[in-house]
Amino acid sequence: MSAGVRGRRQWPLPRLADPTAPLLEVEDLSVRFRMREGSVKAVDGVSFRLDDGEALGIAGESGCGKTTTALSLVRLLPPNGRIRSGSVKLFGIDLVPKTEKQLGRYRWREIAIVFQGAMNALNPVQRIGDQIGEPIEVRLGQPREAARKRAGELLDLVGIPKQRASAYPHELSGGMRQRAMIAMALACDPAIVIGDEPTTALDVMVQAQILQLLERLRRELGLSLMLITHDLSVIAETCDKVLVMYAGKVAEEGPVNRVFTAPRHPYTKKLLSAFPNIHADRRTLDVIPGSLPDLRNPPPGCRFAPRCPAAMAVCREVVPPEVRFADGVRVACHLYPTPDATPNLDLALAGQVPALDGEVAR
Repeated sequence: MSAGVRGRRQWPLPRLADPTAPLLEVEDLSVRFRMREGSVKAVDGVSFRLDDGEALGIAGESGCGKTTTALSLVRLLPPNGRIRSGSVKLFGIDLVPKTEKQLGRYRWREIAIVFQGAMNALNPVQRIGDQIGEPIEVRLGQPREAARKRAGELLDLVGIPKQRASAYPHELSGGMRQRAMIAMALACDPAIVIGDEPTTALDVMVQAQILQLLERLRRELGLSLMLITHDLSVIAETCDKVLVMYAGKVAEEGPVNRVFTAPRHPYTKKLLSAFPNIHADRRTLDVIPGSLPDLRNPPPGCRFAPRCPAAMAVCREVVPPEVRFADGVRVACHLYPTPDATPNLDLALAGQVPALDGEVAR
């Protein structure tokens, strides 16, 4: 890629930035939505970090808080949503207390988002090139001609002929619209790009092309990626780490190869067994019985306990503490009271692991 497209590798940080701090560090993030029926605890005590050039996948069922977590990073929440507690630090700078005007310094310039459903995210009456150039004008203060030139370069970067900059969204295929969304996310040369289900509704071949594009851009531009998806194969193919969320909380997090080959949390194990494996024998896919808890009034202990076949008495009463293992995996589950506790998860899911208090909850 030409230096003219990248423009800068080390973006101009505010004076208070700490260049020795992690690129992104989220600590104890909690988000609430005000509803007529009560307050929804959509995200509850989520913590993770993202290093420079790293790719993090966030997995879980619909309603587990994946998108809300991502949108909270730059406070793109609906009017009834607010961050109740926690911090979101970009190079040591906490974005949570920033005003809307101050956040304009970070949105798109440091953290950009590829939204789900490009046809809905793009303006149908505005040309593609103008939409890509708009953040360059607004956020970077570049003149219109410079913004248009850069928009053409970005379209070329993502595999769209720059001549198509004059096209409207409906004149592009689904895959090309998604590529245009990626070009728009790269417009201000951000440090982090968030993909919110970036391959949803695309056919398998186009999905593979988009994933290859994201991986190439990450490698060439030194981007850090956050991918939100239901598709575990997407995370396995493109990410370094995976964060598994359930009902607004972190169930398990760690390197992809460790979590996917030896899952420790029963929910992670169930998610993986419910996903088709072309290398395994044909079988009926497992399902997770039940449904997510009502987050207006979540259960007092582990939120997965009502659906977990390995649930013990303590699981229904006490929130499981987070345990960190030497291989970089952390898990919140009573099956692991210490890092040395390594029960056979297959036996645990069959209900054959005794409870910590000597009683198995049935």
